[in-house]
Amino acid sequence: MLSRTRTRTSGPAWAAAWAASPQRASTGFKPNWSEDGFSGHTLRQVVRVTAGGDRARIRLSNAYGTSPLHIAGATIARTRKGAAVEEGTVRRLTFEGRRSVAIPAHGQLSSDGTDLGLEPFESVTVTLHLARTTGPATFHAQSFATSYRAEGEHTGDVGAKAFDETSESWYFLAGVDVGRRDGERGNARRNDGIVLFGDSITDGFASSTDLNRRWSDALAERLAKTGSPRPVLNAGIGGNLVLNDSAWYGERGTARFGQDALDLPGVGTVVVLEGLNDIGFSESDTPTYKPAPEVSAAELIAGHRTLIRAAKERGVRVVGATLLPLGGSDHYGERAAKVSDEFNEWVRNSGEYDAFVDFDRALADPADGERIAPDYDSGDHLHPNDAGYAAMARAVDLEVL
Repeated sequence: MLSRTRTRTSGPAWAAAWAASPQRASTGFKPNWSEDGFSGHTLRQVVRVTAGGDRARIRLSNAYGTSPLHIAGATIARTRKGAAVEEGTVRRLTFEGRRSVAIPAHGQLSSDGTDLGLEPFESVTVTLHLARTTGPATFHAQSFATSYRAEGEHTGDVGAKAFDETSESWYFLAGVDVGRRDGERGNARRNDGIVLFGDSITDGFASSTDLNRRWSDALAERLAKTGSPRPVLNAGIGGNLVLNDSAWYGERGTARFGQDALDLPGVGTVVVLEGLNDIGFSESDTPTYKPAPEVSAAELIAGHRTLIRAAKERGVRVVGATLLPLGGSDHYGERAAKVSDEFNEWVRNSGEYDAFVDFDRALADPADGERIAPDYDSGDHLHPNDAGYAAMARAVDLEVL
């Protein structure tokens, strides 16, 4: 049977080396292809893995599809530049031995493993031929990476010429896993994967496109430089809320935590950074910031306790993070500031998380603790810039992981 609802970790050992959290089709901050979907297209997507091995597989998601998703063909290859791939590295992917497959509505599946050696921090290109009309596409809205589309069948192309359309979202691709022919997990040890779970700050909003400057990237690089490399997986969704579902910003954190974090192959630790949207949407008049109820610190803490219980039931270490300063942003107001302070004090002092990371203090302006330091501010006073994301990675005491 195909793994259609959950990625299995029995049998050959696999470690998640890259991940993205699926979302329902929606309009985004930038144009995307999710609502129209695909018909007779080849889709090429580039991602960077944080663990290596001599075998690779992909995970595909049709979680928000209303009809079967037909994959006419799929390949994986090492990336050369843009939509071009390294000659001699293109591998045809199969699904229980078949080159084509249909993923049921609301389903997920993993490909068979293929012999493709990957090193940590190497970019890999996944190409899907979508010969039939897909309807609205399950996707990840904000990738901060370029994806490519071509008319017709181009899964085996080495060059980039046919791929003349671009998008900054990922479609159907939920993960890349690595392993070894001998059944080991590549350079990853059993259950040492770290998942970063949260909203746009985790997702990497305002980081440099195609440069891998999210805080998940910076943390993986820091771990490798200290001689303790571990897979670091990004489970952020821009605009996500702990307590409420959103048409634009995904299922609430308490609903998606299992699928997007705890179910990933090899996960051992989750770092949770989420809540600014729960307390800040009600301060803004932006039309997309819905739902926007006024959320108390007690309600937000209750949501985080749900996440803590779920992780501990699975034997996963769970690390909490204080919310970043939000002064001067469209999320800021007297009530939001008060709730943020109360929540951060709970994270620091309650002991309910296994450990915590204090991003509030690490990124605060020394002259005004309510605001992000100017050197770390992307300009909207809410999201860090590349330097700010690097500072977040430096703020983590690696022992808490």
